[in-house]
Amino acid sequence: MASDIDSTSNEDPDLQLSWSGQWTLGYRILAVNLLTIFLLAASVLYLDVFRNRLSKERSRQARVEVTTTAQALAYTPQDKWPALLASVSKTGETRMRLYDSGGRMVIDSWRLTGPTYELKDPNTQKWTKDFARALDRGFNALVGAKPLDDYIDPSIDRLQAWPEARQAATRGKAVSAVRNAPDMTPVLSAAVPVAGNVLLLTDNDRAFTKTIRRQRAALAVTMAALVTLSVLLSLFLAKTIVRPLRRLAMAAHRVRLGRSREVRVPRLPTRTDEIGLLARAVSDMSQSLRQRIDNIEAFAADVTHELKNPLASLRSAMEGLERVDDPDLRAKLIGIASADVIRLDRLINDISEAARTDAELARAEFERVDLGPLIEQLVSSWETRREKGDARIAFARPRKATAVVMGKPDRLVRAINNIIDNAVSFSPPGGLVEVAVARVGDEVRIRIDDEGPGVPPEAREAIFNRFHSVRPDNESFGRHSGLGLAIAEAIVKGHDGEIDVQDRDDAPSGARFILRLPAADRP
Repeated sequence: MASDIDSTSNEDPDLQLSWSGQWTLGYRILAVNLLTIFLLAASVLYLDVFRNRLSKERSRQARVEVTTTAQALAYTPQDKWPALLASVSKTGETRMRLYDSGGRMVIDSWRLTGPTYELKDPNTQKWTKDFARALDRGFNALVGAKPLDDYIDPSIDRLQAWPEARQAATRGKAVSAVRNAPDMTPVLSAAVPVAGNVLLLTDNDRAFTKTIRRQRAALAVTMAALVTLSVLLSLFLAKTIVRPLRRLAMAAHRVRLGRSREVRVPRLPTRTDEIGLLARAVSDMSQSLRQRIDNIEAFAADVTHELKNPLASLRSAMEGLERVDDPDLRAKLIGIASADVIRLDRLINDISEAARTDAELARAEFERVDLGPLIEQLVSSWETRREKGDARIAFARPRKATAVVMGKPDRLVRAINNIIDNAVSFSPPGGLVEVAVARVGDEVRIRIDDEGPGVPPEAREAIFNRFHSVRPDNESFGRHSGLGLAIAEAIVKGHDGEIDVQDRDDAPSGARFILRLPAADRP
């Protein structure tokens, strides 16, 4: 059964996304915030505009009404004026006052008809009205509305007590004003000159306040819907952001504790946003960490096993030296001990090399490496300094700058050198080891052929395992640690390459090692 770490489809249904999986987190959060702010601003703006338009319309109607009444007075005998004003006041539920040129009030419709409207005392109203007025004040503060003057009936009712009446007398046209009644309902007033007099109309327009509050109630319902939408969007963000992150954090915590060998890390393969990238990165990291831990455990076990053999042989030889007096036998035991010491030294060096290869490549800064001169220098060093018996090495050098890769030169030299060393060790006396390198498409291939017995198909993966111990029959015991090919494979994979072995197709026998490395971009 495949590990959950390796799975590419272990995504819970509650973590899956459809169309929204294509959005980045930044766009989602911005969309939610902008939508909420836009709807709130639009609601407030709509109500403010609606109220201002309605107020202007009611003021215009008051000016039209007082102007129409003034025109009617102009065509009516003065003795009929009180009856006309009383009739208009009662019909429109307004109050009409007429002031003469001296500013004295000569006609008051309420004296003829009684009050046609009543200014409510807020102290006698229900708490719901207080709440409504509090909302009115809050809305006015929110939109920055200019506060209205309070409406107060003058103790001495003269023309001079009404600014709009004075302006109408001066300008010769209708002038209106709006004031607040004690219960914050508007009191509309409009004045217009007529036949040397000034006519003043006042009206407590409670219908205006009811209309505004009805609109506000409708907007409150809209705001409630907006809050609900915001909650749903928050749940959406929780599903798309918080829940996956929590799952990833819990998985990372379990990985850190190391109490479970197989930790299930959701990969979220259907998501292309940052959360999906993070999930796959954490999953890959967990897999890599598990593989590294497994490799370390296996490597430690292999090292222990490989060190025990020469140590046991060395201890046996040393113990024998204490009991043996025969000079020839003592010399033989000393030779065995010396060989074991050399073998231990080689093992320790190769183990150190293998242990630091991965870490060194992980931190390395790659550079452009032309493999042609690099391998030519390596082959030349084999010719001059290496013990290779009767084996010959031939290198077909490519054209300059055609086999360029990105990597660390010393690590690449070590990998190629280990393969050549292996080929030389399996070559028969007088055998030829051929080395060739060429660029093929987007990769550079290094081919190393020998004339040895070749590698059986069933052993072609095992030879890259650490401490693989199958060696030629004519090789002295302990000459190789069994880490050479493993180190070569680690170096090649550390350069994002591949290495494999196959039979030669141009000779009766022999092995062919092929190293494939990504080619560097041409400058």
